[in-house]
Amino acid sequence: MKSIRLGHAVATVCVVQLLAASPYAVAQGKGSYSQDTVKIGVLTDMSGIFADLGGKGSVTAAQMAIDDFREQNTPPFKIELLQANHQNKADIGASRAREWFDVENVDMITDVINSGVALAVAKVAQNKNKMVMVTGSGTARLHDEDCNPNTIHYGWDARTFANAHVRAQTEQRRKSWFFLSVDYALGRSLEQDATAAIMANGGTVAGSVRHPLSAPDFSSYMLQAQSSKAQVVGIANAGADLVNAVKAANEYGVTRTKSLAGLAATITDVHAMGIDATQGMVVVEDFYWDLNDRTRAWSRRFFDKQKRMPNFVQAATYSAVLTYLKSVLAARSDDSNVVLKQMKQLTINDVFANNGKIRDDNKMVHDVYVMEVKKPQESKAPWDYYRVRRTVAGSDASQPLSASKCPMVKKGI
Repeated sequence: MKSIRLGHAVATVCVVQLLAASPYAVAQGKGSYSQDTVKIGVLTDMSGIFADLGGKGSVTAAQMAIDDFREQNTPPFKIELLQANHQNKADIGASRAREWFDVENVDMITDVINSGVALAVAKVAQNKNKMVMVTGSGTARLHDEDCNPNTIHYGWDARTFANAHVRAQTEQRRKSWFFLSVDYALGRSLEQDATAAIMANGGTVAGSVRHPLSAPDFSSYMLQAQSSKAQVVGIANAGADLVNAVKAANEYGVTRTKSLAGLAATITDVHAMGIDATQGMVVVEDFYWDLNDRTRAWSRRFFDKQKRMPNFVQAATYSAVLTYLKSVLAARSDDSNVVLKQMKQLTINDVFANNGKIRDDNKMVHDVYVMEVKKPQESKAPWDYYRVRRTVAGSDASQPLSASKCPMVKKGI
């Protein structure tokens, strides 16, 4: 374990080397790997409001992917896993990414939860011609106007989630919305994308209010939501902010008269709030541990290590690391351009993605699920929280490439 000072912040980097039984010297014809080693960094929130969504759980998921890859293959390279806390600060995230690429020779960074951090790290990756596979941030800018050849938007997407949410509420004849949004890239993206979907489905927006990241009190915001004539309150935030907003909605009686839509809610949040407080809430996720035999088996392995079920950020991180390593092996190189070309040839089917494909805008398109939180009497055990209402194909919920602002799509890169 070693500590590295970044300005006034101290980030701790843990390096785990996975050594094979035989030497890893790269023989002629077996490929070209920098320093005979592939290095992967999990850059996440270890101590802030997103620590439960990514954090140590993402590191565990990445390690599981490495272990599974090693069991299934005999790669001619060593694998090192690094981790660091970006503290939800874009400058710290960018500095850590720059150091990893320049000094540690890291090949790929993943998780990068927090949209502001992800956008900053994506620019560093482009400048350094290294790869970032974003699993923690949902801002559509990563694959739209701010796309770049080195950044794969691999996990959840705020625009896809918003579209699925609006469709689900419209089917229940709920068409008027009020938004409570966090005042940074994630909240603005969720609200903007949901508003566009609402208008396209003949709905209306009765009003909106924004709150700062890590807001200490949500009472005034929920009073505004309660006094609105909206049928749906769209909560456009995540992590601890989402938990506190839902608690306030229950305290002020909002849930008695309106439907709550947690636009970026996860099973981790539902567990933290309790099924009594969240029953009936509509959520959209691209992973649920109880979907099928494969997700259940993998999730129980994760539970044995973390003592909690994984959420979609952690499952996506597992998938991203596994997909990356498979592509490195198949490409016989850790060069970012070569690996990405190999990765785009894959159809990704694993515990996270169903028929996943990486498009020209570097968005990994995959199925998402509209779910409703069960009533307490319907839940048979802890973490048995969701009833799957509908599966939405990624191609149906995602923005079509014809509407993309990504320069790579326009130029046919």
